[in-house]
Amino acid sequence: MSATPTPAVLPDVTVADSRRGGPGRILAIVVLGALAAFALVGPLVLADPGAQDLGRYLEAPSLAEPLGRDEYGRSVLARLAHATRLSLLLGLVCVATALVLGTASGVLAAWRGSWIDAVLRAVSEAFVAIPALLVVLLFSALSESGSLLTLYVGLALVQWVEYFRVVRARAALVLGSPAVEAARLLGLGWVHVVARHLWPAVRPLLLTLASLGMVTSILAMSTLGFVKVGLQPPRAELGLMVTEAFPFHDVAPWLSLAPVAVLFLLTAGFLGLRHKEVTP
Repeated sequence: MSATPTPAVLPDVTVADSRRGGPGRILAIVVLGALAAFALVGPLVLADPGAQDLGRYLEAPSLAEPLGRDEYGRSVLARLAHATRLSLLLGLVCVATALVLGTASGVLAAWRGSWIDAVLRAVSEAFVAIPALLVVLLFSALSESGSLLTLYVGLALVQWVEYFRVVRARAALVLGSPAVEAARLLGLGWVHVVARHLWPAVRPLLLTLASLGMVTSILAMSTLGFVKVGLQPPRAELGLMVTEAFPFHDVAPWLSLAPVAVLFLLTAGFLGLRHKEVTP
């Protein structure tokens, strides 16, 4: 007996599908690669982001300082490199945590069903009912101000729900398909089911969710920094850099333009990676 193909209700993302809009995705990879290189190499070769030189107060961009200096005479380029690295690292850690928790719980709920499914769905619905930013603000209020651990836990908690709901729905369809039933009748184990049927079905969805999760994490952290309830000075953070530059936007516009440009490029880059055909 041969395995029955996956039903039409489970749209596949083929190689041809994943190449649609190829130039846009390639551009997104190039932009993100450049920002990642800047975040990795910049802090190693640039000046200390906290080093002050009040004699160079609001120094305009030049060959020596391409992005100028801020109100404390600190190098904007050096601070931008550290802020970009911080945003990317925290986003990656949050997305990885949410992906593992959400995917594992979603597969477990679809595979085992019964009371396990009911409990996990109830927990996910409770998280959905609370605005995501409110959860992060709550964690910020309950723990030490400016704590990276606070941001990490809060952002991971608000993101795992999306992975759980999407993976559970797709896994339920896959596990109930004729192909999986045939595999079970043939005595094939769960490793075969996951590798041959489940993983190909959820992989494009996870890529989309991970891309959107990076955007969510970076913008949420920047929003908290912008309203000064996230990371605190003198730490270099994109949203905090925008807030600190506000009083000087007339005389030193480069102070706010630099972090805003990086935020825009990060957001556009990660959005460009997602599989548009399977956006949940």
